[in-house]
Amino acid sequence: MSLWSHRDFRLLWAGDTVSQFGSTIGRTVLPLLAVGALAATPFEMGVLSAAGTAAFLLIGLPAGVWVDRLRRRPVMLVADFTRAALLLSVPLAWWLGVLTLAQLVVVALLVGAATVMFDVAYQSYLPSLVGREQLVDGNSKLEASRAVAEVSGPAAAGGVAQLVGAAIGVLATAVGYLVSALFLLRIRTEEPPPRQPDKPGLVHEIAEGLRFVFGHRSLRAIVGCTGTANFFGGMAAAVLVLFLVRELGLSEGVVGLVLSTAGIGGVLGALTVNRWNARFGQTKVIWLSGLVTWPLGVLVPLGAADWRIVFVLIGEAAVAYGATVYNIAQVSYRQSLCPDHLLGRMNASIRFVVWGSMPLGALVGGVLGGGIGITATLALGMALQATSVLWVVLSPLRKPDAVTA
Repeated sequence: MSLWSHRDFRLLWAGDTVSQFGSTIGRTVLPLLAVGALAATPFEMGVLSAAGTAAFLLIGLPAGVWVDRLRRRPVMLVADFTRAALLLSVPLAWWLGVLTLAQLVVVALLVGAATVMFDVAYQSYLPSLVGREQLVDGNSKLEASRAVAEVSGPAAAGGVAQLVGAAIGVLATAVGYLVSALFLLRIRTEEPPPRQPDKPGLVHEIAEGLRFVFGHRSLRAIVGCTGTANFFGGMAAAVLVLFLVRELGLSEGVVGLVLSTAGIGGVLGALTVNRWNARFGQTKVIWLSGLVTWPLGVLVPLGAADWRIVFVLIGEAAVAYGATVYNIAQVSYRQSLCPDHLLGRMNASIRFVVWGSMPLGALVGGVLGGGIGITATLALGMALQATSVLWVVLSPLRKPDAVTA
């Protein structure tokens, strides 16, 4: 059955689209709020950026165990409602005149914890909803929605921030999570009951997931590639808004438009990933996509508030394009080879490393931004991010007959 006619997948897709749109607005307006209204320093921006993904380090591994013990859709619902409630506190505090950077950091940290649960459950839920033979199609459609949100979300966030204030933009994020939950509530497909572990126990179950991931050479390479790319990308992301606002002197609205170019690259990546797979094969796409696109990220710090802004646009779009193609290919590959009862722990084990590296990178970026300068930190992060692809270039993924070793 085509996924276009799969009612429950369409509901998941619709809910995810709205949620992603709200999330991209939130990722843009929270830094703008910190920079503009709260006069955050580079180090404080690093802390705020780190808080958004720190939960992957703090609860990433046990989250996989919890998800494998539970039905996945209820976990996603609780996460959506939790994120909405937390984010609603930001505009409320703003209207009352009591908003502080500390509150933004706490909200980012707790929203990140709910996101850990949602993301691990979501990636583990998709195979049971659509079947493993349609994973690439399902992941490409969901990734296309994420990429479209990356295009429109920052532009909308920048416009809202400039017209009525960044705090108001946070409302859109909260509403997005509520709408996502309403779509998820309408899914009718019966989820199979979770399989009980042979040897229950948090430590044993975490270890089982880690052994599956790190005992597999190709999965180890994917973890290494994604983890280092996210670490150095986190360095760059911690100072990117500062670079655009303080170094280039761009307005909030223009910053939103510039950040949307990454989404354009993501949309094109999602729309063309099937051509990549047809031409090169899924495993080759995992390493080839980053190899030919990520080095263009070094153009970003060459940008200026004149015609050279095109360097920022090209660099952001190219990195996002390659990352989207890479992510669809590697996530579908992971889902296709993992047993159902290990999906939660497999996804959590990988995300513990690859998302857990982001707050560390953000903290390093914040420190370096105050030390060697914003532009130098951005250049270093983008250059080192491009080298991350060597993990998969030099892995068994280069040899199709060895990808399951």
